[in-house]
Amino acid sequence: MICIAILIAIQREIFMRKRLQTAFQPRQYMLSKDFELYYYEDRALPKVDLHIHNYYEFCFFLEGDIEMQVGEELYSILTGDIMLIPPHLSHRSIIKSYDKPYRRFVFWISQEYCNHLLQSSPDYAYIMQYTETQKCYIFHTDQMQFHSVQSKFLRILEEMHANKFGRDAQISICINDLILSLNRLAYEQNTPKRKHSEYVLYQQLTEYIENHLDEDLSLDTLAKKFFVSKYHIAHVFKENIGLSIHQYITKKRLDLCQEAISGGMSITDAYHQYGFGDYSSFYRAFKKEYGISPKDYRDMQIDLGSENAYTEQRE
Repeated sequence: MICIAILIAIQREIFMRKRLQTAFQPRQYMLSKDFELYYYEDRALPKVDLHIHNYYEFCFFLEGDIEMQVGEELYSILTGDIMLIPPHLSHRSIIKSYDKPYRRFVFWISQEYCNHLLQSSPDYAYIMQYTETQKCYIFHTDQMQFHSVQSKFLRILEEMHANKFGRDAQISICINDLILSLNRLAYEQNTPKRKHSEYVLYQQLTEYIENHLDEDLSLDTLAKKFFVSKYHIAHVFKENIGLSIHQYITKKRLDLCQEAISGGMSITDAYHQYGFGDYSSFYRAFKKEYGISPKDYRDMQIDLGSENAYTEQRE
């Protein structure tokens, strides 16, 4: 696999060859009403004071020995880090050494454009909302993510410097794709793999339960079936729906029993068919769930059926 150091060297040559670099300027306001994107490579910079602006600023760091100050906090920056600075938050970059050039993409996006994207999908705003609520400003990339994000930035810059038919439309498509990709990256980093695997297990369990309600669905049985501990299964259910697995199974069985009785099936056949071992446990669960005994519910359905039939005859 190509290491990040080699990727940096390759991409640096591409940037220089295609003349996509912008001379650094201290301007802290947008010329465009929607977004702006720059690629900077500097070996000397004037001191940058703490400053704020009224738009979102993404910095994608490619190379350099720097720290970022956000508010009162200092953050060490690594190659491949993405930092998002929300509007009205003071910040500045601090160059620690010029042994390496300070290279980065700087992407500005207005609050109005974010609101425009938000109207089409809330997924476009995850990273902004997460950063502002959690005060977490840095997102790391692995080798594949580094290459993917860098390629998206490069594609936009190439389109901006070209004079092709459909240029503005293509830039808009690429910008939206970039923003969605950054949101996905942030979401996946902040949704631990364990949480994802637990949700997958939860989905598998619910599907299995619904297809085997007439069988033994004890925790021990399910634990053996899915090769996990019964305590883990109990935790997964409580975490995902706030019910114990026993409550979930009972409710599913009761719903089917209710439908079967309403359709004319005998009470005995219904509770046997849908996994209740005896009438007393079925009776207690049914009465607790619906506030009426199974027999009274059946009789009520019969009475309703008779009334409906009589009404139809009168009509």
